[in-house]
Amino acid sequence: MTPVSLPRPARRPRALLLAALCALAVGGPAWAQAPAAPAAPAAQDSSIVLVGRDGWLFPAWGSLTEVDTAAVARNTELIADAQRALAAAGIALQVLVLPDKALFYEDRLPDGKRLGDPVRGRYALEVDGLGKAQVPAIDALQVLRQVRQGGQDVFYRSDQHWTQPAADAVATAVAAKVKEQVPVLAGQAGSGMVLGSEVKERRFGDLAELFLTDEQRKAIGRDTFTVRRQAEQQSLLDDAPAPVHVTGHSMVQPYFGFPQKLSNLLDRPVSVNWKPGNVGHWVMLLEYLESAEFKQNKPQVLVWQMFEPSYPQGPDARGQWDNASIMTPEQWKARLHKALGQ
Repeated sequence: MTPVSLPRPARRPRALLLAALCALAVGGPAWAQAPAAPAAPAAQDSSIVLVGRDGWLFPAWGSLTEVDTAAVARNTELIADAQRALAAAGIALQVLVLPDKALFYEDRLPDGKRLGDPVRGRYALEVDGLGKAQVPAIDALQVLRQVRQGGQDVFYRSDQHWTQPAADAVATAVAAKVKEQVPVLAGQAGSGMVLGSEVKERRFGDLAELFLTDEQRKAIGRDTFTVRRQAEQQSLLDDAPAPVHVTGHSMVQPYFGFPQKLSNLLDRPVSVNWKPGNVGHWVMLLEYLESAEFKQNKPQVLVWQMFEPSYPQGPDARGQWDNASIMTPEQWKARLHKALGQ
């Protein structure tokens, strides 16, 4: 297997049989999860970043109070259509909706900023809707609340991404669900990833690095990121077909350890494709289903990761996704079914 090298804005699916900690040698992962924007001239008043208490940073491009419930329902129907199409192709779908950072750190929001009741209930609205549509989905909010209650942070202070304990806990829940969906995975026992030792690095989080001025960034300071090194015995391994594939945005990139932990728990290779969050989960699914890798090796289980705040944004959410990602729901469904040969 070719070692994973970060940063890069996009990734072809690869069986993850080695950890991606070579990122440390090249300065960390590709970060952007929002459309490119100039640094905030005044952080407290920025439309890009909210600077909260104790230097906690939050993305500011979504509403803290309002939820488009009709859009949530429409998108759940699209996801359910994908689930049925994948099932017809012999592939089990598992949806992984990751919750908003502010749900865990509302007390760190800037003075005068609070979540409205609709936003506090948005995650449950989305996951409950998936359940009613008979789409398998992990309640990651409950999993991460347990991590937080155990005294560990689930998000980095100046970054949008989750911590390693958070990624590990969700990977454990996903692995359990995968084993329920497909009790016998293809491949050989012992082909899962051996996890390497942990290492820490100090640097600015993505919200500070991308959207603050130099002066603001220095005032916020660096965070300590915990990541895993590549296991010594896995410096070079051949590619192996992966019975489980993960598609999504930068939360599931190898740098944060989710796909490696999932592979370790399942004892099978796990492949992944991801791009920054402004590309959108709709296109990421299509890119995988339309890829040569998918045609050559269809997985038994597909984990489709998305993000709670952007869940209401459909494939046609102009101004929210990268322009090249925009398409009508009908176009999205047509490409989905074509990729599956239906």
